[in-house]
Amino acid sequence: MSAASDQPAPGCQGASPGNHGPAGQHGGHGHGHGEGGGHTHRPGPGADARYLVVALLLLAGFMLAEVIAAVLSGSLALLSDAGHMLSDVGAIAGALWAMRLAARPAEGAWTFGWKRAEILSAAGNGITLLVVSGIVAVEAISRLIHPPSVNGGPVVVVAAVGIVVNIAAAWVLARANKTSLNVQGAFRHVLTDLYGFIGTVIAGIIILATGFTRADAIASLIVVALMLKAAWELLRDSGRTLLEAAPATMNLDNVRAHLLGTEHVRSVHDLHAWTVTSDLPALSAHIVIDESCFLDGHAPRLLDRLQACLAGHFDVEHSTFQLEATAHTGHETGTH
Repeated sequence: MSAASDQPAPGCQGASPGNHGPAGQHGGHGHGHGEGGGHTHRPGPGADARYLVVALLLLAGFMLAEVIAAVLSGSLALLSDAGHMLSDVGAIAGALWAMRLAARPAEGAWTFGWKRAEILSAAGNGITLLVVSGIVAVEAISRLIHPPSVNGGPVVVVAAVGIVVNIAAAWVLARANKTSLNVQGAFRHVLTDLYGFIGTVIAGIIILATGFTRADAIASLIVVALMLKAAWELLRDSGRTLLEAAPATMNLDNVRAHLLGTEHVRSVHDLHAWTVTSDLPALSAHIVIDESCFLDGHAPRLLDRLQACLAGHFDVEHSTFQLEATAHTGHETGTH
């Protein structure tokens, strides 16, 4: 979603009404990003699932081969990459499961369905990366102090194949909708694994050329650093959603300015914005309007204008407004 401008706009008096229901119901989805852009067509959940399955099969097959090569060569770098690849396989499997849950319709107490299952999956991916990085870091430090014998030849060959496999998996996942935090979590797993294999190839070449076996442990620590970076980004973004922070790309001052700039609007309070799941922002607010709007039947048209304003300028799918007369504010408690 994107705001129309970094500067407060003069209002939305000219916004044309969208397809909105009566006061208090959800507004329709906006048909543009910013002032005049249209939605980009992103892959649907069915296409995303197919991309994830292909990547899962690629990684699972290579992971088995890599474990065998790591045991035979005694390479921690290969074993750490295999451990990270195991977390990749788990991440993609979890993403597929979360995608199925998120597709369930809203019913009963689950008024938004299971859409946040994808956010929980992304958070789980971040936690998995933290755990795996900790395990690998401990072993890598141990091998820096007491370096074992490492056969560099198999390390280079297997890691080179790993680069090809991970490039293929990353290319497949890059075609999915990465605005979904769930898909993004799986993609970051694969991308950090790709970087790890590149480091492993370099370590293997150094071992073959110089016999410096500590290069293997150093490559493992580089993989750890990449895991920690990816884990932090996933936990930060999923945490914002789970703690119901306003979308990172939404300027609430700009939103308030747009609403206040609408004719007949006197004040805005209890303005709340949050993200239900990726690509599904929501907003609610109490809007104080001229009392004449209730008397002459203008309130429904004003509601249409406000919701069209949010849809057109900020691409907010779900907006709920409580229209109030000026005198009503004094009867409310806990407003902010």
